[in-house]
Amino acid sequence: LDLMENQNNVTEFVFMGLWGNKQIELLFFFLFLLCYLAVLMGNFIILLTITCSHLIEQPMYYFLCHLSLMDLCYTSTVVPRLIRDLGAARKNISYNNCMTQLFTAHLLAGVEIFILVSMAFDRYVAIVKPLHYLVIMNRQRCNLLIFMAWGVGFWHSIALLLMVLNLPFCGPNQIDHYLCDVKPLLKLVCRDIRVVSILVIANSGMVVVVIFLVLVASYILILYNLRTRSAAGRRKALSTCSSHIMVVVLFFVPCIYTYVLPAGSENKDKEISVFYTVIAPMLNPLIYTLRNMEMKIAMKKVWSKMAHSEF
Repeated sequence: LDLMENQNNVTEFVFMGLWGNKQIELLFFFLFLLCYLAVLMGNFIILLTITCSHLIEQPMYYFLCHLSLMDLCYTSTVVPRLIRDLGAARKNISYNNCMTQLFTAHLLAGVEIFILVSMAFDRYVAIVKPLHYLVIMNRQRCNLLIFMAWGVGFWHSIALLLMVLNLPFCGPNQIDHYLCDVKPLLKLVCRDIRVVSILVIANSGMVVVVIFLVLVASYILILYNLRTRSAAGRRKALSTCSSHIMVVVLFFVPCIYTYVLPAGSENKDKEISVFYTVIAPMLNPLIYTLRNMEMKIAMKKVWSKMAHSEF
């Protein structure tokens, strides 16, 4: 029995995917392909606009640049495979690739979450301590925040990975999902997973909830501090903050739903996770550019600069 317990004879997993229906899958194959192209284009435009203009000197856009980079990388660890599987007859992934995807996706999502925290901190300083803003949010501190985001993301994903690598998979290898995530994998473990489930909820679920509450609290403080501003100042601050709040809600609410409920329960995890793997990274560039005058002006300048250098 003990031998059976720790035996890991699963060399590959098979995704059950989002839908069992071939026609629907083909339709979504094209839909997700378009979404992925939109993610690439939107985030690439943001990266180009910020790095080629004076905006890169401002902390807010410096963070936005990193956020776009994370969105690009994160969707690229999940969506191309999802698109490939929608067109494939057999949606299989090797054990090693599965573990790599689990690690990479959690690393990048972790970094992204902490970049969102840095952006909230940046807005807080800008609105609550405007006179000290340039001193507090100097480039050194911005780099430190980015460095910390990578550090925290790395610890979070390494902890998850080591936990999953220790689990025995001996039976069914069908993952009821379209990506290797920790919860659908837990359902396949041939051992009592109550303790591990609690650890996963502590590692992912609680972290997401706490950070979400911190972000909500910081934006409430920001809005509270806006009362003393002039109408014009208030409008400008509100438009930036509302963009940030939209992005935070889009990303966190589905995450909380996914990681706070225990692994056994019948939940709509895979449908919900489409929000933070495809939809949020696609909408982020739109939210940040369409609602932002500075971005629009910078984009026009960069485009005209490029157009002039063409001729």
